[in-house]
Amino acid sequence: MPAMLKLANSLLLISLLGVAITVLLAYPMADLLSLPVQIAAHIATLLFATLLKLSYVMRLVSLKSLGRPLH
Repeated sequence: MPAMLKLANSLLLISLLGVAITVLLAYPMADLLSLPVQIAAHIATLLFATLLKLSYVMRLVSLKSLGRPLH
């Protein structure tokens, strides 16, 4: 399970960065991007947010199986 915790932490970081980047592309920089790129950024925001939630649940499961506190 330590490998699962490491994977979950890595996925949390990747998904958090993905959400931040795609939100920046989808909203503040929308005027600079074409419509297909804006659509892709909005879809990617949803996908990265889903990955964020799944990786957090995976982190909680691995922490519980290791007997560590769930903060």
